[in-house]
Amino acid sequence: MIRTKNIERAFGNLKVLKGIDLEIKKGEVVSIVGASGAGKSTLLHILGTIDKADKGSLFIDEMEVNLLSDNKLSEFRNQNIGFVFQFHHLLPEFTALENVCIPGLIARKSKNEVSKEAKKILEILNLSDRLDHKPNELSGGEQQRVAVARALINKPLVVFADEPSGNLDSASAVELHKLFFSLRENLGQTCVIVTHNLKLADMADRKLVIEDGRIINPPETQ
Repeated sequence: MIRTKNIERAFGNLKVLKGIDLEIKKGEVVSIVGASGAGKSTLLHILGTIDKADKGSLFIDEMEVNLLSDNKLSEFRNQNIGFVFQFHHLLPEFTALENVCIPGLIARKSKNEVSKEAKKILEILNLSDRLDHKPNELSGGEQQRVAVARALINKPLVVFADEPSGNLDSASAVELHKLFFSLRENLGQTCVIVTHNLKLADMADRKLVIEDGRIINPPETQ
């Protein structure tokens, strides 16, 4: 599903990524861990096409996405990639259902089609009784589940999560962790998760460790 060759990224004179080679299979749940400043989020943003590498190649579903124009890349991202961040970034003036529908409407899908799909996903996430609630009427865990539903609305190839449980209490974090694995079981979803939470990281099919801009796992464990 994802393949990189020699990904490098620097900010000024600071080299953050120093040659990242990795492969992630369809349906895998992969965690990325490492100390602060090791390059975890930078790598995730490049894999998710939010940022561009200075050097190297990125293939998603066999497409070399780093060669796409900005417009084509935006279209690819909207249709094929879902994001979940530490802070849910829900729009406060919209209901849970409306927040989930937004990426589908941006993709120019019909309102009825998007609404039907959003309700189905929210039901899977046990939020059917929260459709008309606005973010300030939801708990932190519920808000993050709405954010996950929003990431899934366009049936993405991959969901990228950056510290998804970092702003949740321990009980909500456990539920969110289980959710990523239920998505894989129910939807065949591929997930890549950057986290400081070692319990979540150890639950993944594979744990990639970044140190000083490189993945340090020995080849046989990757």
